[in-house]
Amino acid sequence: MTAMLLTAGGAFGFDQDRAFMLLEAQCAFGPRNPNSEGHEMCLRFLERELGYWTEAVELEPFTYVSKNTGEELHLTNIIGRINPDARDRVILGAHWDTRPMADQDPNPDNRNTPILGANDGASGVAILLEVARQLYMNPVDFGVDIVLFDGEDYGEESVLDDYLIGSRYHARHLKSPLPRYGILLDLVGDRDLRIPMEPTSQTYAGAVLEKCFAAAERVNSKSFVRETGKPAYDDHIPFLEMQIPFVDLIDFDYTYWHTIEDVPKHCSAYSLGEVGRVVMEVLRSEKF
Repeated sequence: MTAMLLTAGGAFGFDQDRAFMLLEAQCAFGPRNPNSEGHEMCLRFLERELGYWTEAVELEPFTYVSKNTGEELHLTNIIGRINPDARDRVILGAHWDTRPMADQDPNPDNRNTPILGANDGASGVAILLEVARQLYMNPVDFGVDIVLFDGEDYGEESVLDDYLIGSRYHARHLKSPLPRYGILLDLVGDRDLRIPMEPTSQTYAGAVLEKCFAAAERVNSKSFVRETGKPAYDDHIPFLEMQIPFVDLIDFDYTYWHTIEDVPKHCSAYSLGEVGRVVMEVLRSEKF
């Protein structure tokens, strides 16, 4: 029944209600931190869901030993390829794992509890799953790789190596042809969504960031604001280090960030739609 619901209906363009249903479906597995039961169940769900709408799904499994805890993490990036033989390619990325500890929770008793990650984890993935469906129904003539990164949110400020684990692995193992550019979605489901221009993206991928904000203006998205926001140490960084232009669309001002209250009721379908419509407009307007 779940699979039938998640693959049914929807209008051309971007179905924000379906995207929100996909956010809720991920959260129904519970926390998706590495090595957890929810992580394994969600992996199979995402593999299946991407498989409905892309020509090829690839799993990129690997292990990583935490520099902080010494735990061996069993991680998997999930890649859905659209037009896999096209040489001009764009990456759309989001992390699908969730944080193993609510270290920013106001209640100290909760700070070792894994978070549900409705916004910080499920929101970007939900948008990209719906984008995949839209591209299946209305194809583009270039390649799109939808990459769901694992192990983004395992680290702590004192151990940066334990962040961005999956994106670093994927960037190191990219094959030719390299993507022309990439767009990362993170923390994009907040009910009070406000996406400024992430500074590292501005500096190293300014032309791509301009594509996104110009697209936002064309689709009348009020959630994108032409102001410089906070810098984000996020999954776009490994690609920028390889000279691949990659931007981070992120709302870092989220009250429930890294707390046990990062749950679906603090997200909205409208916010997912605001971002989804911008991504679709960027792709529809692209000419290589």
